[in-house]
Amino acid sequence: MIKLEYPFTFLNEWIKIERGNRYAAAKIKKDTTYAISLMLNGQPKIPTPCGLIFIWTIPNKRRDLDNISFATKFVLDGMVKAGVIENDNLKHITSLHHEFKIGDTVGVEIEVID
Repeated sequence: MIKLEYPFTFLNEWIKIERGNRYAAAKIKKDTTYAISLMLNGQPKIPTPCGLIFIWTIPNKRRDLDNISFATKFVLDGMVKAGVIENDNLKHITSLHHEFKIGDTVGVEIEVID
């Protein structure tokens, strides 16, 4: 299991930023992808093809589930950048499942399923 504690930008915030300045939104994507890749540095490579379960931890029930799971894009791109997965296309990642829980920290745990 991979555990990432990170204050992700979720979809509603992303849309607001992107509408105001597309370069600012691109910077958030670049910075988040880089931060995730640094957190994953040294993690063993995940054999593919595989499925992934994302277990998102959030502080309360105020966000929509699709708003939270939008950050999947940043996580997968960070995994590719770190070399944890070769690619995030259908040849390598065959399914994505999402679960959500309330907790004190904000982040995501990723489980690999065959």
